[in-house]
Amino acid sequence: ISAVLFATSVLCSSRGAMQLLQLHRKLLQRCDITEEEFCFIIQKCPRFLLVRGPAGDRTVVAKTSLRLCRSYGREEPCGGCQQLHLCKFFIYGNCRFGKGRKPCKFSHNIRSDHNYGLLRECTLHELNEDDLSLLLLQNDPALLPEVCLHYNKGSAPHGCCTFQNACTKVHLCQHFVQGDCLFGLKCKRQHAIDEHGRHLLEERGLSGDLIHSLPFIYRNRCAFAMTCKSTWSTAESAEANVTLLVFVLLPEKSLDAFCKPAAQAEETEICLHFIRSSCKFYNECRQVHFHLPYKWEVLNGITWTELQDMEDVERDFCNPSKTQRSEVTPYLDRPVDFLAMTQESQHVRRLSTVSSVTKPPHYLLTTEWLWYYKGDQGTWVEYGQPVSRTLRSICLDLNEFLRNDHSTVFPRLYLLL
Repeated sequence: ISAVLFATSVLCSSRGAMQLLQLHRKLLQRCDITEEEFCFIIQKCPRFLLVRGPAGDRTVVAKTSLRLCRSYGREEPCGGCQQLHLCKFFIYGNCRFGKGRKPCKFSHNIRSDHNYGLLRECTLHELNEDDLSLLLLQNDPALLPEVCLHYNKGSAPHGCCTFQNACTKVHLCQHFVQGDCLFGLKCKRQHAIDEHGRHLLEERGLSGDLIHSLPFIYRNRCAFAMTCKSTWSTAESAEANVTLLVFVLLPEKSLDAFCKPAAQAEETEICLHFIRSSCKFYNECRQVHFHLPYKWEVLNGITWTELQDMEDVERDFCNPSKTQRSEVTPYLDRPVDFLAMTQESQHVRRLSTVSSVTKPPHYLLTTEWLWYYKGDQGTWVEYGQPVSRTLRSICLDLNEFLRNDHSTVFPRLYLLL
């Protein structure tokens, strides 16, 4: 059996998506495929989209360019059509004519000459009806109503949606769909279709099983939308608060090496609200809870542990003339290199609160990064002090650049003029 076809079937039978490692294990049970071949398929085959969730987990989502033919649904001519000729309600799993004596005037046959040829061309010809239906539903935007944006605005039970219970769009938490809702079960927006929404969708012809899977289908559709948005407008996607990011899998990397960052993915931003004793998420908070606006950690094998004497380490780190914390204490017996961010052979990292350039001026305990240059006398001078205000603006521009550029890592940067 084709690895691409089997992977597609596995994904569709799992609500259209599956974690990367789990999919790899499934394929090994049925297909003779090497790790390198699997990585190549996930990267190069247009059937799959690899996305990274807020926790760093990698998920594979099933894709297809096939759609239902709209002209066929309107009984209009469509010569040379390259889209499927199928009943929309058959895809919904609830066509009232398909189960009764009166036959449906639209096709329910995915094996017809027209449909089978298209499915074979797209390597979908061995999918069963349920798997094909789910694949079409999460890829064809014309098949399902949109998520109501007005429902997600405002504090009222229905947000700013003036139609409320009469709304023809789906009332779901937009952040849940995007995969970045911080509230979980405490969210005031719906993470599932309620009874009223179920009734409206059933009136439109959707089956109960499909309605139950809709939140996951919408999440997969959001991944496609974010991919298109980042492709066409990098600037806009950088501004958007979306955590479903497209991640390219390089074939020269082993699957184990590729997935290690996901297993070790941890939050690196300290919660401002916890420092002020006002975080309402408690243990469910996605940010780090620590009593200081900074935290030094050293990687011991596979876990990050607190670095001792971190107040002294922080003081030296904030001194641009020092490139390492070299003073030996009973708790800190090895120097910390600030340029390489290591303690001998072990990696070191510094966690901090959010950058001050991302928050209004009245926010307290944010991290303000100061930039220095080395003057003629060999001393470090802060930008804007005392030479010119222009250099101070350069400092702010550097902060803004580093905030938007997630691909470059600067453990510490010295700029010599």
